[in-house]
Amino acid sequence: MNSTDSSAAGSAHSCEEPYDREAEQAVLGALLLVPRAVDTVVSVLRSGADFYEAAHEEVYRAVLAVHDRPGVRADPITVAAELGRRGSLARVGGASYLHTLVQAVPTAANAEHYAEKVAEAARRRDLIRALTAGLQRARLLDNSPEEAAEATLAELRRLAGNGGEQRGLWLGDLVPQFVDELEAGSDPDALDTPWPDLNAVVELKPGQLITVGAATGGGKSLFAMNLVAHVGLRRARPVLMASLEMGSKELVARLFASEATVPLDRLVRRRVEDRDWERMAAVAGMLQQAPVVLDDSPSLTVGTLRSRIRWMAAQGRPPALVVVDYLQLLTPERSGRATTRAQEVGDISRGLKLLAGEFGVPVVALAQFNRGSVGRRPLVSDFKESSAIEQDSNVIVLLHRELDGDGGDTGPKAGTVEAIVAKNRNGAAGRVVDLAFQGHYGRLTSLHGSRDAFA
Repeated sequence: MNSTDSSAAGSAHSCEEPYDREAEQAVLGALLLVPRAVDTVVSVLRSGADFYEAAHEEVYRAVLAVHDRPGVRADPITVAAELGRRGSLARVGGASYLHTLVQAVPTAANAEHYAEKVAEAARRRDLIRALTAGLQRARLLDNSPEEAAEATLAELRRLAGNGGEQRGLWLGDLVPQFVDELEAGSDPDALDTPWPDLNAVVELKPGQLITVGAATGGGKSLFAMNLVAHVGLRRARPVLMASLEMGSKELVARLFASEATVPLDRLVRRRVEDRDWERMAAVAGMLQQAPVVLDDSPSLTVGTLRSRIRWMAAQGRPPALVVVDYLQLLTPERSGRATTRAQEVGDISRGLKLLAGEFGVPVVALAQFNRGSVGRRPLVSDFKESSAIEQDSNVIVLLHRELDGDGGDTGPKAGTVEAIVAKNRNGAAGRVVDLAFQGHYGRLTSLHGSRDAFA
């Protein structure tokens, strides 16, 4: 392609997508004139793909390749030689086009300005393509409108982040902050639990997937609701509670039971007594003001949770904690004859892990054990239907409660739930915290300090 052909091609495309041919030429010309401009230009352009014309991208990559060679200056002669070596000199318009680029530069001192114009045009093209793809998804009938919207929002979110100011994690900036946290004795971004003995072993940190496993009747729903109440009521931090195990009315009943010390059975059967009303009145206002979203929608997916989080953020209350009850009940976003149940659960587990990282929020996912765990202390390999849960989790807490055939407490530790910290990526593992099981009030309470799991 010669320079005339290249110019014609640029003009033909400029009416379809944002494209500044003069800025692209000026950037390349500046690099050929002033080699030190490379560092400035590279800090602005995301990659060679920011150039609209393929010929300009090839020239840019050749300039960088020459620039990386010690003692070699990137000028029209050395870059032409590099393009020849790559077999692309003719495609860019020959050596004469490189001299045309040099002549097209108004002033090499404005290389950064020209690069910014090229990068902006590239971002605009990306935006147009993302919106066009979103329109195509909306027309397809093989996915739901919610899935189409979620995919489009994810792409727009990525583009919005890429266009902003680059955030560098310089060590010099991180050290003072870390030292301040050491002096304060706590991580300001971490959440605690309502159980002091457990807090001595684990913290709920942003970006982590914390999995709480238990068999049926093992206390995992109580664990979840007590945690939601602690963060939402005591810490006044927004919480998203997604429940596929219980409806919203049952969740509210459990909150009233634990906070007002009213027997759960009376609340569920709507048979409260006068003294119960008094206790409930004392906490009703606090519950009404709690920044807690209870979502019991059927067919919840990881994508739906992502939408809920964005909705809460749009309300000015991004969640500080997300709780899912429970993981294996989430609807997989891909399924079919070629997909096994283990793969589906693995996708859900990985999706929750990515969700935690994307929004910088701890995600606590409850998980069910398989039947092989009955009658013994559980292991991390006991999670139902997938081993991926163990791999994806930053922290794993296994709840163990000895039950008889009718589901009642039995054994020497009747009325107690063992919280076994089986995995703790940033702390001690193998610790056991004993919690008192107060099912009639819908809560778990601390008993005493932790001990070794093999003690």
